[in-house]
Amino acid sequence: MTTNPSTSDTLARLAQVIESRLPHSGGDPQASYVARLLHQGPDAFLKKIGEEATEVVMAAKDADHGSDKAKIVYEVADLWFHCMIALAHYGLSPADVLAELERRAGTSGLEEKALRKVTAREDQRTGAAQ
Repeated sequence: MTTNPSTSDTLARLAQVIESRLPHSGGDPQASYVARLLHQGPDAFLKKIGEEATEVVMAAKDADHGSDKAKIVYEVADLWFHCMIALAHYGLSPADVLAELERRAGTSGLEEKALRKVTAREDQRTGAAQ
């Protein structure tokens, strides 16, 4: 019987590979797609995130009209991958995202959104007072 690795294990392993491609880790833009995106800077990988997000939407729309739903999974994997490149660039990890999702668990989405609005207003007020 085989066991599947946990989601966090899979993301952590992929994050390690991506981090090894960072410029300060010796990532070679000539030998690695990830290193090339990181070397080109945020505009390159942020553009890819936008493209991949659009492809997720298109795959979902196509699935609504009979196309293979597996394409959604494929496109979401591409989106997550490119988001992980952004996380690595900014010194963050999938564990940070998982911790945030865990923090939100059990909280109503409507409550979370309302809390963010209140916090943003307070931050704005505090910033204006300084």
